[in-house]
Amino acid sequence: MDSLSRPELFDFHGVSLTHYFTDNWDNIQNFQARPDDILIATYPKAGSTWVSYILDLLYFDQTSPECQKSVPIYASVPILEVTFPSLQPGTDMVDNLLTSPRLIKTHLPVQFVPKSFWEQNKVCCMCLLDSVVSFFHFERMTMIFPEPGDWSSYLQRFMEGKMVFGSYDHVNNWWEKKQTYSNLHYMFYEDLVEDTGREIDKLCCFLGLSPSAQEKERLAGRVQFYNMKQDNVVNHSTFQGMDFKLSSFMRKGKVGDWKNHFTVAQSEEFDEDYKKKMKNPTLTFRNEI
Repeated sequence: MDSLSRPELFDFHGVSLTHYFTDNWDNIQNFQARPDDILIATYPKAGSTWVSYILDLLYFDQTSPECQKSVPIYASVPILEVTFPSLQPGTDMVDNLLTSPRLIKTHLPVQFVPKSFWEQNKVCCMCLLDSVVSFFHFERMTMIFPEPGDWSSYLQRFMEGKMVFGSYDHVNNWWEKKQTYSNLHYMFYEDLVEDTGREIDKLCCFLGLSPSAQEKERLAGRVQFYNMKQDNVVNHSTFQGMDFKLSSFMRKGKVGDWKNHFTVAQSEEFDEDYKKKMKNPTLTFRNEI
């Protein structure tokens, strides 16, 4: 981690990115998805690790229990677009997976997703309203992102869309894709917190899975936030490039933490900005449960 330097943010085809997500661009765009690949698409820090772990357990807990106890989630469910010094490029990590289906994670805006995924693959999309707070703490600890600065300037940058992977457009465009692509299952972090079992049932229905009631009960217990935070397979404690003295990868797992960061003025400004840029009446969020 000491050898890493914070990257600069730059405009890449209309979206702010850093070189860690563009260095392998040709291989990303030419990536060939298999028919049974499952893509987990989220904005950063919006619950992608949670959904990844749920899917990993649903598919492989019975067949490969030893992997569930030893292989970290960032290796069993690789991020397609990342190129990190201590790891293989994400595309290579996916190609080397021995599992079927392959579980693949991405934070790419929908327009950057390799075309092969839109032929027949199932896509699980996860969304969270106050991910800006989680993203702030994540950027503080993670060296492959630009220096986040103080909270006030960070929030301003978020509202301007000058974030890695953008901001509002990322969410809006994925939601619009759902309207035209039937194999996309859209999930909300708030719903998963409110009733994990219910949302797992919906996910299983989408994927055509039929776990027993006992299996679902055991799964729901293992994916509770406290249990995941203590589990080294999930909590990224072995991932190089994160400064755990600044923050933990899994912080609170609660809805509404924005209240501990936003001033009244910031909340009012954010609400106004949100209303201007999130105009789709079919896309609604809850900021508390």
